[in-house]
Amino acid sequence: MLWSSILAVLGGVFLLSWGADRFVTGAAATARNLGVSPLIIGLTIVGFGTSAPEMLVSAMAAWAGNPGIAIGNALGSNIANIGLVLGMTALLSPLTIRSQTLQREFPLLFAIMALVVILLLDGELSRLDGVIMLTGFCLLMYWLISLARREHTCTPKKSGCDPLPDEYAESIPTDMSMGSAMFWVVAGLLILLLSSRLLLWGAINVAQSFGVPDLIIGLTIVAIGTSLPELAASITSVFKGEDDIAIGNVLGSNMFNLLAVLGLPGLIHPLATPADVLTRDYPIMVVFTLLLFALAYGYNGTRRIGRVAGGVLLTGFFAYLGLLFHANSM
Repeated sequence: MLWSSILAVLGGVFLLSWGADRFVTGAAATARNLGVSPLIIGLTIVGFGTSAPEMLVSAMAAWAGNPGIAIGNALGSNIANIGLVLGMTALLSPLTIRSQTLQREFPLLFAIMALVVILLLDGELSRLDGVIMLTGFCLLMYWLISLARREHTCTPKKSGCDPLPDEYAESIPTDMSMGSAMFWVVAGLLILLLSSRLLLWGAINVAQSFGVPDLIIGLTIVAIGTSLPELAASITSVFKGEDDIAIGNVLGSNMFNLLAVLGLPGLIHPLATPADVLTRDYPIMVVFTLLLFALAYGYNGTRRIGRVAGGVLLTGFFAYLGLLFHANSM
């Protein structure tokens, strides 16, 4: 039983990553065939697609009566996105921030973190909290679309030009027919649904076998597994020289996680917020976000995440995993 559960987790993680990639590719190609601008596709469809695994896993976990996994998945994914995804990506190739769009997203992410912690301070993730978070998610999508409509593609070498629209334009498939694109949208979504259920089943069984709380499983196994699409997208982007996409995917995913992934459990299965969330995991997520901001902009305004900074982020992430292991073994 244990080995079959472990295999289910591994298989679920692999299929989640592949399914998310197929879904994003199909959705992006569909939107492009319909004449939607690359920046709108990148900021909304791509961001939503890479967060789809977290959304589906959290919704299913809450529906199955395991809201601890749902909350742990949302916060753990945000920590993994910064510590693991950007840390590993920067180690492979230093990241340079050039986009003005991303500079607008940093303050928005901090505002969303402040809103969510205010909602959680009463010790409960209620349906009203879920409604507020999901409403915030809809407003975020509207803001991103409005922002994208004001931006224009231009030559990256031009002074004052935002390179993000061109980077998204180059990353979206141009030779995929509408039929193929729609096929991968449907197939990718089905794969995501099946693989998220497989991952959740295996994770719950592993947790029960070792006596690990649902929250810890959500913060570790599930969070890392659902963050793999962001890792694959970031590494692919950085090797294409699309550094802003690599960072933008993480910032967008973290905002989506706080509003949609954390909001869904409250809407589906209200619960008392575990004490460790407010005293340990949420503060650590905030620290990682502040550290990313400090490393990205630096004291001399270089706006560059180098290999040393990547090493700091990755080391911090493994230190966090060690803290969770120590806390669970006490």
